[in-house]
Amino acid sequence: DVQLVESGGGSVQTGGSLRLSCAASGYAVSNYHMGWFRQAPGKEREGVAVISRFGGMEYYADSVKGRFTISKNSANNTLDLQMLSLNTDDTAMYYCAATLRGPYCSSVEGRYTFWGQGTQVTVS
Repeated sequence: DVQLVESGGGSVQTGGSLRLSCAASGYAVSNYHMGWFRQAPGKEREGVAVISRFGGMEYYADSVKGRFTISKNSANNTLDLQMLSLNTDDTAMYYCAATLRGPYCSSVEGRYTFWGQGTQVTVS
């Protein structure tokens, strides 16, 4: 079975940084398109950053460009998200997702098959 488990969330002050990690089991992260999504209270879930199967393509939401970096760690079989210069708008539950669908990675959540349980990020 494919399983995704997020970690690294927490509370941080504005301007601070966090690094989220998604541990994958049951498959190799290098073989899947993967992404980070987030959902703030009362809002739709949105794609934050996605990366293609072999890491050749990345996409970032405009709101996080230049501040967030997505990466795959094949040695640890994790998907990571480095978040810098956090602000209160980044407060949300962050989810890791994976899919084999399509030739390219996508920020559309309906394209993703497997999801983690989420990790909370709170910026104050």
